[in-house]
Amino acid sequence: MSWFPSILNPWTALAAAGVVIPSLLLLYFLKLRRKELPIASTLLWKKSVQDLQVNAPFQRLRRNLLLFLQLAALLALLFALARPVSFHNGSAADSTLLLVDRSASMAATDVKGRSRLDEAKRLARERVDSMKRGGRAAVVAFDATAEVVQQMTDDRQALYNAIDRIGQTDQPTRMKMAYQLAEASIGLNPEQMKDGKAPVPDLFVYSDGRALDGEELSFKGRVTYEKIGSDKTGNIAIVALSARRNYERPNEVSVFARLANFGPEAVGADLELSVAEIDPANPSVEKFERRQIRESTSLPPDRWTDQQRKEAQASGAGARDSVEFKIELTTAAIIRVEQKNKQNDLIAVDDAAQVIVPPPRSLAVGLVTDGNWYLEKAISALGLEKPVTLSSAEYEAKVPTDYDVVIFDRHTPTKLPPSGNFVYFGVIPPGLAVKQTVSEANVPQISEQERVLDWKRDHPILRGLNVSKVEAADVMKLDLPNDAEQLIEGTSTPLLVLYRTQRQTHLICAFDLMQSTWPMRETFPYFLYNTMQFLALGSEMDVREGYSPGAMPRIPRTNLLRAGGPDLKSIDIIGPDGKRTVRIPETGDFALPPLTKVGLYRTEPSIPQYERMAVNLLDPNESNVLPAAIAPGGVGETEATAGGKTRVEWWWWLVAAVALPMLMIEWWVYTRRVMV
Repeated sequence: MSWFPSILNPWTALAAAGVVIPSLLLLYFLKLRRKELPIASTLLWKKSVQDLQVNAPFQRLRRNLLLFLQLAALLALLFALARPVSFHNGSAADSTLLLVDRSASMAATDVKGRSRLDEAKRLARERVDSMKRGGRAAVVAFDATAEVVQQMTDDRQALYNAIDRIGQTDQPTRMKMAYQLAEASIGLNPEQMKDGKAPVPDLFVYSDGRALDGEELSFKGRVTYEKIGSDKTGNIAIVALSARRNYERPNEVSVFARLANFGPEAVGADLELSVAEIDPANPSVEKFERRQIRESTSLPPDRWTDQQRKEAQASGAGARDSVEFKIELTTAAIIRVEQKNKQNDLIAVDDAAQVIVPPPRSLAVGLVTDGNWYLEKAISALGLEKPVTLSSAEYEAKVPTDYDVVIFDRHTPTKLPPSGNFVYFGVIPPGLAVKQTVSEANVPQISEQERVLDWKRDHPILRGLNVSKVEAADVMKLDLPNDAEQLIEGTSTPLLVLYRTQRQTHLICAFDLMQSTWPMRETFPYFLYNTMQFLALGSEMDVREGYSPGAMPRIPRTNLLRAGGPDLKSIDIIGPDGKRTVRIPETGDFALPPLTKVGLYRTEPSIPQYERMAVNLLDPNESNVLPAAIAPGGVGETEATAGGKTRVEWWWWLVAAVALPMLMIEWWVYTRRVMV
């Protein structure tokens, strides 16, 4: 509690004092005008001389009780006009819960030069100061999750230490778990509260209110939301980042970034793209080099209404909130995009975002066939690290998931792995949108003889190849969906089709190789080589998924075995928050511990597909620094505070307790003198 008063209108009071105080003193300086009259005796001369001396101008003021009382009353009224106020937290209940927000938005530095989290912790400590003797409190810290950092206790020092231990995180804000932990910490009994036998607890929430689950909140007690943060500050954030390879030109990477302005005014921002190519011999070294910089001309405030946006457009103020970069990239690399306008920015973790482009590697290829000499020889000539040939029965027995590419030669699989790349010769997998054409009698249609009519010469699989002489017999007629890509067109039906689903890539050859002239031509081994390279670029070298703060990536058991075999017992995770060693369970998949900080993480030893992981905020709700005006979810009351404290006005106390009594005393003294 702080009882030292603050003055809201000091200049108004000073201006009034400059007028009324000299006026009062001037009244005591004035000389009275007297009439000259003859008198019968000189006995009254002495009294008259004294009276004249009192009313003579410009002489030293004599002690006068009336003047003192009038000045005291006047000063009290002037001080009341200055509006002195003090701030205090009030008195805490017998049971108090302190909920402190530590999410990413609480890093904003708009509270007297310090972060919102520091202000929340300061206010929480002041609430502990106001606890009654014997009162108890508990402390809960929350972001996307929540934890009790101090159980219910009357030990004030323990509460101070718990509040000081709360650290900043980069996670979004969710409050439901925090409210549940608060109720559990008190051990509320709803029946006792219903009968009025249990004291009603107080819940104080120190936050900017940027909660994603406000509609799910409830608490059986008094809730006070102490809003932290300014409505007039702003922040520029990267709220979306994606990257993809051009399948027609696999070495070209397109990077798309979108920004948002959460301030009160339209601003501009520059975006810088930098790349750190990863050296396989020294993967821990990251050296970013700027590749491109492009200006985003104008970012309208996110808080603007539709009408304000229309007016801005009508005035010619164009809006551009996204940019796209194109770069050539053939190696493993980290792509980083950063916005450079720091003047209108309050949060650092949303100024940059990163994506990982993995390196190319040798594909693990499985060939499912019951005998095809040409195909087996062509695959063995590709120089693959571990090509494996399986019979149809062996494949169906285990449906292996540890191959990057599976080639089916005249075998229709009954089941496919949930993700991967698949090549089919003379068959179509079940459940696919690509189907064999059937007649009205539901008979599959076949073309007895087909020749190549045309092909996509610029596609990576067929680039530089001349397949005009390829002929095939007993070709399946195909019925293609709109999103299928026809690579080779026959005289009456597609011959080679590329089709993608969300997690699978399918390359379908509509004829049996043994019923065609293709294996005997020099273009066939080049076709297989291009196919493997294309599938490698389209999957293993594609941009990997980024994670949000707090994510716990799940690593398949097969990836762990590829990293260190069955003897791998633990791995190190190295990231912005340091190095952590975690043990690997003996069976099943492995979930990493939460990646709580924004930045880059890597594993040692390197786990395939998880060598590096990028964690980005990319959260418009968390980057929006405008505090919620009311309690999240409408649960509880919003504290009308100045800096988190209740304001007490003292002017009426000065009028009632000082000015009025002084005027009454002054009137009593004056009347006594007159009566005497």
